[in-house]
Amino acid sequence: MSDNTLDLNPVELATELTIAWLANPNTRTNADDVPTFLNKMYETVLAMVGGNATAAVPAAPAQEYTPAVTARKSLASPDHIISMIDGKPYKTLRRHLATNGMTPAEYRERYGLKADYPMVAPTYSEARRTMAKRIGLGRKPGQTNAARAETKPTPRKRKAEEASAE
Repeated sequence: MSDNTLDLNPVELATELTIAWLANPNTRTNADDVPTFLNKMYETVLAMVGGNATAAVPAAPAQEYTPAVTARKSLASPDHIISMIDGKPYKTLRRHLATNGMTPAEYRERYGLKADYPMVAPTYSEARRTMAKRIGLGRKPGQTNAARAETKPTPRKRKAEEASAE
């Protein structure tokens, strides 16, 4: 980078900063991310130099997303939830959303869904709940042993009680 950075225009400065960022061996990025990063760097440099970034670069209009299915159809089956991104059925949407770079909140916002829109199919959720209960998750330590002791007396106690009754 040159010593007289004030003489550079914002495009050249943003380009030099982007080149330096890409030259860093710790930077991991896709080729698709470079233009986006360059535009963001240009806007930042322009704002810091004193220019108005919004006047130089017109803001991109908000992209309209059309869902693959309706919200009602996506929840029609208890066995799966149909994704509004690609129209495919999933037992849980979390991993699918992560591969598409979204969080559940962003997904709900993008398609105008309510905050309580489920991310897991009801049947799958119930199966997981049953399995967790069966293996004892959610109980306090020792709670199962105390419940067994109250309901079922040990054979030794029964024999001792019979001997003392005679």
